[in-house]
Amino acid sequence: MFGKLLILVCLAAFVGALAARGSSGAGPKRTYVVRPGDTLWTVAERVYAGDPREGVWKLQSRNHLAGMTINPGERLTLP
Repeated sequence: MFGKLLILVCLAAFVGALAARGSSGAGPKRTYVVRPGDTLWTVAERVYAGDPREGVWKLQSRNHLAGMTINPGERLTLP
């Protein structure tokens, strides 16, 4: 009895995993094209509300930036 129940639960979990799909609720990916004179700080101030330090950290993390240098024409993915 326990074996049949275990098989049924595993089968239900497998079917549920197959039926699951990604959510599109996050919306489209947003990007920002760096303009001459921009810094990570100014981009963070322009794009994020609140403390720009958190925005700078998010920009660096999302775009795999090792430092603070960005160049005009560079596309930054906004988190």
